[in-house]
Amino acid sequence: MALKSSCIPFELQAKCAETGARAGLLHTAHGSIETPVFMPVGTQGTVKALAPRDLLNDLDTTIILANTYHLFLRPGHERIERSGGLHKFMAWPRAILTDSGGFQVFSLDTLRKVTDEGVLFRSHLNGDQHLFTPQSTVDVQLALGSDIIMALDECLAYPSSYEATRESTDRTVRWAQAAFEHYGRREKGLHCSLFPIVQGGMYADLRRDCAEALLKLDAAGYAIGGLSVGEPRDLSQEMVAVTAALLPQDSPRYVMGVGMPEELPLYVAQGIDMMDCVLPTRNARNGYLFTSQGKVMIKQAQYLDDQSPLDPTCECYTCRTFTKAYLRHLYQAGEILFSSLATLHNIRYYLDLMRAMRQAILIGKFPDFLRSRSAASLCW
Repeated sequence: MALKSSCIPFELQAKCAETGARAGLLHTAHGSIETPVFMPVGTQGTVKALAPRDLLNDLDTTIILANTYHLFLRPGHERIERSGGLHKFMAWPRAILTDSGGFQVFSLDTLRKVTDEGVLFRSHLNGDQHLFTPQSTVDVQLALGSDIIMALDECLAYPSSYEATRESTDRTVRWAQAAFEHYGRREKGLHCSLFPIVQGGMYADLRRDCAEALLKLDAAGYAIGGLSVGEPRDLSQEMVAVTAALLPQDSPRYVMGVGMPEELPLYVAQGIDMMDCVLPTRNARNGYLFTSQGKVMIKQAQYLDDQSPLDPTCECYTCRTFTKAYLRHLYQAGEILFSSLATLHNIRYYLDLMRAMRQAILIGKFPDFLRSRSAASLCW
């Protein structure tokens, strides 16, 4: 199928005849990414508890996510730029997506003030005041050297009133327009793409209005934001379905900040190509592990003398090498090694799940895959 003209071309390879699921290739300056894809979160320029060699050698990760807000505050985007960009700074040779920092800023609550110009906020580190604008967040991400960058958006908590959400959504559209105008002046010679973010809260008509306005930007890809903010899961699914149906077939679609393993196939079935979430890494550090046989809470006494691998179907280093009894010992002893081994496994579980879905789409068996996952009824 044809490639869409952009800095980051997207090649659509296969579509499911019964659902919206798609398989594709996202081509970047730092390698091609097979979709659908899950992106491990490297907030501070590192995926917590893992070295780049783990992500490369054992996990074959093709893209990670880093956080503009945190890297802006520490060590600073200018310092990273002087170091040769984020890829060189963190010794990561493959693709990087950075968010705009909007979600983190809006999480500050009392430490920020929103205007049409942007977001005035105080650092959670030292209280210093900063201003994020649609233009400045583009500049910060260009200094980082990301492959895919995000436009500044406003993310509201759940629940929010219709009027407040409409005002916020209109502001997100204006910010996206300003970001793209600024990006357009700097685009020559760049090897990255800017995605706008569809907002609209939990109101389907506002989601439609936002998507239709952002489509006029003719972006290389589109993100769906404002989810995982406390809303019921079925409402998240509904908002994604409403939004995805409006987005171009020849552009990648990215749902931000989701989710649990049982959610991912549902989003893929709606035509989503890219996802990220802190759950596999955060849960790993807290002893909550995902396996083909269900969740494992490693602190439980039943694993004291369990000499079996964490997941007999998993080929990650952790499962090939160590027993549940040893992992429980590490967790109970507070050893740093536990976080590394657990994180390695949880990310591998997510990546293997995405690869299995991609293969099912390519061979025309995705509906069977969905039914098999539903029949398993794993309760996380």
